[in-house]
Amino acid sequence: MKVSAEKKENQQIVLTIEVEAAEVTKAEARACKNIAGRVNIPGFRKGKAPKNIVERHVGKEYIMDEAFDLMYPSAFRKALDEQELYPVTRPEVDVVTLESGKDLVFKATFTNRPEVTLGEYKGLKVEKKAVEITDEDVDKQISNFRDRQGKLVDVPEGTAVADGDFTTLDFKGFVDGESFEGGEGVDYPLQIGSGNFIPGFEEQLIGAKIDEEKEVNVTFPEEYHAKELAGKPAVFKCTVRSIKHKELPPLDDELAKKVSKFDTLEELKADIRKNLQENAQRTEENERKKKAVEMAAANITVDIPPVMIDDQVEHMIQQFSLRLSQQGLSLENYLQYSGTDLSKIKEEYREPAEKEVRKELMLQEVAKAEDIRVGSEDLDQRVNAMAALYGTTPKQVQKILKEQGRFGDFATTVLFEKVEKFITDHMTE
Repeated sequence: MKVSAEKKENQQIVLTIEVEAAEVTKAEARACKNIAGRVNIPGFRKGKAPKNIVERHVGKEYIMDEAFDLMYPSAFRKALDEQELYPVTRPEVDVVTLESGKDLVFKATFTNRPEVTLGEYKGLKVEKKAVEITDEDVDKQISNFRDRQGKLVDVPEGTAVADGDFTTLDFKGFVDGESFEGGEGVDYPLQIGSGNFIPGFEEQLIGAKIDEEKEVNVTFPEEYHAKELAGKPAVFKCTVRSIKHKELPPLDDELAKKVSKFDTLEELKADIRKNLQENAQRTEENERKKKAVEMAAANITVDIPPVMIDDQVEHMIQQFSLRLSQQGLSLENYLQYSGTDLSKIKEEYREPAEKEVRKELMLQEVAKAEDIRVGSEDLDQRVNAMAALYGTTPKQVQKILKEQGRFGDFATTVLFEKVEKFITDHMTE
């Protein structure tokens, strides 16, 4: 087999591959046998028709196309190995010569993984920040416990709405003197200060009393999901129907007993401080590790083909669309509600996509430089962890990965995790 490679712009490679006529003859015979085994030819049992009969029945071109399909995968793979090339796009194949008794000649055009020159990735200096938990942090957690133990009670008669109160209200909105769809509510629950309504709406209800009508003047945000209302001033005629405030329990040892295993408030506070400290230190260490990997990626020298960034953008959009669907929202609906379009999202994703591609190229190159590999033990350990996380068996996890064709990606993920650990294990303060 003969192989020649021509380099184009943006890491594009054109391989010209020649396969000897003897191999073409063998593939042609195999193709005839395969076709004879799956088509009905009058007078012959499946698989028993001779070559000339099969050729007369399906045509020479059909046989040669199948012969090519039999030769192509192996020939292309050998050509890549010989030239030490690593495609990052699916090849476009152009057959030059495909005839019985002659050499097969075809071209394969694809984008090759770019050459990467590693910069500094060992001994990266990442500052270790001191983590300090304040009394305010602890008090905030205590306040959350206290709030969850609170009870809603009706305010005394004649009391006006205050910030934080829980209300129900009737309202009807008008734009240019006309009511609009979705602008009306009856006994609608609203906590003042929650930010659930248009900016400025809730604050204007402060001071209103039960059964007292109040006009609220607001302007819809420019990015409001209903485009016919975006940026327009509106008047809402509101009537508060009920007002409740949350009555909080005393801040004492009894509260600690209700919300925890501790007998005193001081013991609870000490435990909260300890947990906050541990969580903050863990978060800080994870941020340091993330920063080290980002620094290693930024230190490489590489000319990234635009198609790799384009593919990563598409992947990120697919992941975003999946997250939306899990929330019961389609990408199309999101674009409509947010007043944006797909091209804007793609543009926003380009910078993070490029960073992700740089990181993956760096991790691949470090793995090669440091001879970091993934063994069956590494894969088994990760599969076992996934099984424990999802409450299933390792065999079931392996089955799902294979059925979905994700085992290769899974192995790459495990490899990248090992490389990231190598980098972070070698960072300094």
